[in-house]
Amino acid sequence: MRSFGPPEVLRLEEVPTPVPGPGEVLVEVHAVSVNRTLDLIVRSGKYPRPVELPHVLGVDPSGVVVAVGEGVRQRKVGDRVASHLRLDSGPATQTTVLLGVNIWGGYAEYVRLPERSTYIVPDGLDFVTATVVARHAPLAFAMLREKVRVAPGEWVLVMGAAGGLGSVAVQVAKYLGAKVIAAAGSDARVKAACELGADAGVNYRAADLTAEARRIAGRGVDIVLENIGDPELFRAAFRSLGPNGRLVTAGSHGGGVVPLEVTHLYFNHITIMGWTGQSDADVDESLKAAAAGRLRVLVDRVLPLAEAAEAHRIVAERGGIGKVVLVPSARP
Repeated sequence: MRSFGPPEVLRLEEVPTPVPGPGEVLVEVHAVSVNRTLDLIVRSGKYPRPVELPHVLGVDPSGVVVAVGEGVRQRKVGDRVASHLRLDSGPATQTTVLLGVNIWGGYAEYVRLPERSTYIVPDGLDFVTATVVARHAPLAFAMLREKVRVAPGEWVLVMGAAGGLGSVAVQVAKYLGAKVIAAAGSDARVKAACELGADAGVNYRAADLTAEARRIAGRGVDIVLENIGDPELFRAAFRSLGPNGRLVTAGSHGGGVVPLEVTHLYFNHITIMGWTGQSDADVDESLKAAAAGRLRVLVDRVLPLAEAAEAHRIVAERGGIGKVVLVPSARP
């Protein structure tokens, strides 16, 4: 993209193949997903971080290492790897370097990555699945296990339960022993999330989310995983929390400015947290769980790189269920 704007600003161009520097690897990209905020919003020019043009999007490429730079010790040519969008060490901040945002990303046949930002894809796990799992499951593990400390038997309400983060959060919550209510905006999306293991589901466009969640969970849910940031939906999810409830959020594509019912907050001793961090262990565990069949992904469709603009239109229309994934490499 050489300008910001609608999907049509995405153009397929031939550029020189990157050369890995010290501590870097060159990856032939086999899959990269299309993300609403980190791709569509960046493309529009409305992302809160500065983005230099010309730019290549793509925050979560996976593929095969084809070259290594000086000093690389943990990766070799032929390794199958997934990636992390954060390219520097330390806690996530507004100055963190993000792949596909601050530097060229994975909408390409080849991408240059720091060795430390790559993770081995287990044998038998395909690249499309690895890309989606590495993008969303580590954050779900971090939010549910590290931040809200979900305990076996607790009720977790997952918002946007058929989306990228929501669909894996349903499964991670079950993996950690919780009971799950999958909330989504259509009957088809609720059904898809329930097929991933949720104990119950609610279509929040057709039913009273608060009433239904409280009916299912009794005195209220223990945890809400919120990744929408829509004013009405946030209020309904927040009201679903019972005593000592915890709400953790990592999304704002629904607007991001929401009301807060302070009386419900203090009478029920509720905690609200925002979180975007994850550890290397979260990524490794996610990929291993997927390879073992314990994490599945929802994929709406897989398209060639040349159809990136169409992929953005599809994601913007919100018509499908699951991720849209681009396949830059013609090889399997």
